[in-house]
Amino acid sequence: MTAALTQTDSWIQFDVHGLADQFWNNTVDGLAQGGIYALIALGYTLVYGVLKLINFAHSEVFIVGTFAAWITFWLLGFRPGADPELPTIQVIGFLAVAGLAAMAVSGAVAVALERVAYRPLRNRNAPRLVFLITAIGASFAIQQTLKLIFGLNQQPQIRLLQPAPLFRIFGAVVTNRDIILFVAAVLLWFVADYFVNKTRLGRGIRAVAQDPDTATLMGVNKERVIIVTFLVGGLLAGAAALFYMMKIPQGAIYNGGFLLGIKAFTAAVLGGIGNLRGALLGGFVLGLVENYGQSLFGGEWKDIVAFVVLVIVLMFRPTGILGESLGKARV
Repeated sequence: MTAALTQTDSWIQFDVHGLADQFWNNTVDGLAQGGIYALIALGYTLVYGVLKLINFAHSEVFIVGTFAAWITFWLLGFRPGADPELPTIQVIGFLAVAGLAAMAVSGAVAVALERVAYRPLRNRNAPRLVFLITAIGASFAIQQTLKLIFGLNQQPQIRLLQPAPLFRIFGAVVTNRDIILFVAAVLLWFVADYFVNKTRLGRGIRAVAQDPDTATLMGVNKERVIIVTFLVGGLLAGAAALFYMMKIPQGAIYNGGFLLGIKAFTAAVLGGIGNLRGALLGGFVLGLVENYGQSLFGGEWKDIVAFVVLVIVLMFRPTGILGESLGKARV
């Protein structure tokens, strides 16, 4: 009886000292991981802001990008298990090529998804529930297509950039990979934010998000705005796919977007669904909370922490931290 009680009591730990010891390491790793969440969350928040649709197939738009990056690495001559010793500039060039390929493929899939799955429903004025069911169905359809093409097993990892320590922050090692992930995520967010707030198409996106009928009467091409919205979300998901391949010690796999997609959706809700700045903030916050929770409760609780955060946010602040819609966003 005592042994059973002891075993039951140890199923979860509460290691405050472990959290304190690993705080800065978790902070660095959480910011790098959060950048990936933020880029995927931007796709969720853009589509929701314009169509009020939770595009659950966006996770598959992301995972298609991982396969595109992996195939590009293969075509460039790199193989799993190899440790290429190349000049930094050359490595960055190869990564840029793979990133552009991933962005192009993810963007194309996102546009095709809008054209094939969602536009016919809009033309029929289908209820929002139908859109939601269609999004889930499209997600499974893309998953199964990838499984038929690439099989059940994940592709062997191909890594061009080996993490190299650059400096320390309070004892935590910051690698070149951490810097690239964080800086690239922030820069891409700036590009997306500038596009939405400063360009003509961006003003069209905000107009449709605020009042689609009035925007149409004022000469805004609603269908073009929707296509651009899906395209931008797909491009950002493709960039996140490359960073995922650089960060996560796993290869591409057909169902790899499911869990990451839910976490990115959590980040979007946490920051304020429909808010570009909220998506960036939510991604970084979720990455940090996830890593802190891993040290505090144990590694097996890392994913659960993200879902607990989602439930708490929906219970106490469903509008998120910033809680501002895309149509009301200001510079």
